Amino acid sequence: MFIASSNSPIKNTSYKVVVPFYGYAALSFLLATILIMQNTAAFTQHYFNPHTLAITHTMALGWGTMIILGASHQLFPVLIEGKLYSNMLAYLSFYFAAIGIPLLIFSFYKFDMSIVAQTGAILINLSVICYMANLIISISKSKKGNVHAMFALTATFWLLLTTGLGLLLVYNFTHNILSEDSLYYLSFHAHMGIIGWFLLMVIGVGSRLIPMFLISKYENKKMLWFVYGFINAGLLSFIAISLLSYKSWLYFIPMLLIGIGVVLFGYYIYQSYIKRIRKKVDGQVKISMVSVAFMVIPIVVLVGIITIFTSISNIEFVLLYGFTIFFGWITAIILGMTFKTLPFIIWNKVYHNIAGLGKTPNPKELFSTPVFIATTASYLMGFVIFGYGIIRTDMLMLKIGAIFLLVTAILYNLNVFKIIFHKAKLK
Repeated sequence: MFIASSNSPIKNTSYKVVVPFYGYAALSFLLATILIMQNTAAFTQHYFNPHTLAITHTMALGWGTMIILGASHQLFPVLIEGKLYSNMLAYLSFYFAAIGIPLLIFSFYKFDMSIVAQTGAILINLSVICYMANLIISISKSKKGNVHAMFALTATFWLLLTTGLGLLLVYNFTHNILSEDSLYYLSFHAHMGIIGWFLLMVIGVGSRLIPMFLISKYENKKMLWFVYGFINAGLLSFIAISLLSYKSWLYFIPMLLIGIGVVLFGYYIYQSYIKRIRKKVDGQVKISMVSVAFMVIPIVVLVGIITIFTSISNIEFVLLYGFTIFFGWITAIILGMTFKTLPFIIWNKVYHNIAGLGKTPNPKELFSTPVFIATTASYLMGFVIFGYGIIRTDMLMLKIGAIFLLVTAILYNLNVFKIIFHKAKLK
């Protein structure tokens, strides 16, 4: 994430807090692609099956959430022009999640919602509580919150609601504490996480980072507040409609509101690109910008789901919807921004105190560009082929797509750990 200069009044968060999240997320991405290879047939079945649930939560918690938690610990002090309140809370957030996530994934895979799953869900909620407390106290001490910080804080609020409901759903399998079965509440749980947590956080962070890496002079805080309002209004209306009405056409209302928010964000990024000072845009930022376009794909798929809700192909559309979210824009933006943020974090760790003793490498030299290019190519092939396999229920295409996604994860891990274990090289 953004690294303040040595003359900056902002105290950087210790790399010891941030780096474990990156390493854990990389390994989770690899695990998810291995699970897909082993259980490709799960994507030809109903979406509520043990293997699909395990893969989805590996991607949502181990991959997306962990890397966002880690990166935001580094960025948040910049947003509020202050320092992170507590490294200890950050460490606790990591350890609680690092233990809780595999417990929950294992339980989903075996579909055993007893003590192991319950313990995992409790630990994940404790992780989110530690993270949220850290953000709230940091904001209260700095007194310089802004629209980006509000995106992050609101996203964390939705994350806590998501994991809190998830905890209740886990207990509901064995204790019947909710009025309906767990499948009834799955849509609430999923969309609070997808829209409330991921979309709000990605927009909040992306609207800060992408213009910064483009060295763009464009800024429009008013537009970002409109984006914030439309997306939250869309999510709240979705929940209200789900609770009060069964008329499927009403779901076009939240889709329209969220769609307007996404389009406005896309326009914001486009304007940042047009008014950039740096004319040459590197590959990492290009991938992150492509991920903005990927945001539209799940909305288009969702329109298809609602339009042909009674069609026999509804299951394929739901699977495609989830796939485009986790392997589309979330994965695309992580693949791009990892190699714009992690090299700076490690460079600052390795060379901060010895930079004047000789010529140091540039941060982008800490990872392999050919491997990054191969990762990008493999990812795009895997995403397209696997998505086609879901639509056509074609096992061959699913298997080929899964191979490309596995190769993507392997190459990504090679580059990430090449950066993490980099040693000083002075010329």
